[in-house]
Amino acid sequence: MKKLIGMMMGVSVGIASTAALAADELTLQLKWVTQAQFAGYYVAKDKGFYDEVGLDVTIKPGGPDIAPPQVIAGGGADVIIDWMPSALASREKGVDLVNIAQPFKRSGMMLTCRKDSGITSPADFRGKTLGVWFFGNEYPFLSWMSQLGIPTDGGENGVTVLKQGFNVDPFIQKQADCVSTMTYNEYWQIIDAGFTPDDLVVFNYTDQGVATLEDGLYVLGESLEDPKMVDKLTRFVQASMKGWEFARSNPDEAAGIVLDNDASGAQTEMHQKRMMGEINKLTAGSDGTLDVEAYKTTVQTLLGGGSDPVITKEPEGAYSTVITDKL
Repeated sequence: MKKLIGMMMGVSVGIASTAALAADELTLQLKWVTQAQFAGYYVAKDKGFYDEVGLDVTIKPGGPDIAPPQVIAGGGADVIIDWMPSALASREKGVDLVNIAQPFKRSGMMLTCRKDSGITSPADFRGKTLGVWFFGNEYPFLSWMSQLGIPTDGGENGVTVLKQGFNVDPFIQKQADCVSTMTYNEYWQIIDAGFTPDDLVVFNYTDQGVATLEDGLYVLGESLEDPKMVDKLTRFVQASMKGWEFARSNPDEAAGIVLDNDASGAQTEMHQKRMMGEINKLTAGSDGTLDVEAYKTTVQTLLGGGSDPVITKEPEGAYSTVITDKL
């Protein structure tokens, strides 16, 4: 009996070893640092969802000096997470990025203003200083101002644009009347700084009709010409969406998994749990399939970005359903 058990254990180990050797490697480049914004991928790795579909996934954190389109163009990743404005801008400049899945169904971008600035509606922006993120994140804002007919070069009739870092210091220090925030991050930095919701006036980009798609999965077009890579990517998206589903059902555990993967030690449990709750609102209802109408809205917003739009023509081949059609 012991001999039989030993033989069975040997067979099991052999199968496990073979499975490990057979796992297909894939590298994912994140748009930003390790945080709940990317929980679905960390969960999929931690819970073995990638293992289940024969994948060995490496997740590379991003940061202020890391541009995912440049990483994938240089061969440093197989898949990247990026916002569609950045991806479409890169595409027009020659990087053949293709959206293969869209886990984030909604935008979390907002403009958060001090109530004591006197701003109650977009009409009150004139003569004010507004903090805006750049590096491709400014285009929804510029399109919004263009639609409102508000110049962005200062003056009493226009707005002064303050190039905002990825923090809310200009808001706290009264250098700006409004700053760019995400529902899951910077807004809560303002709250943690001692402000209350009653102190704020918030303009959600979705409510203003200028929202653009965020946190999509992108590959180089050549990847979709390789049947083996298409199969690998299909398994990756399938397991990743399983990770997002788990995160929605188990937000506290998902936040804990993110913290376990934060090599910097910069994140806190309270912040990640709160962020997880807000992120889940943005992925709710998504099975990874790109909403074509939301894509069209994004494109039109970017084309309407004033005198210097992020893209100058309608993109062709910027997304593919070849992966999500297989799910």
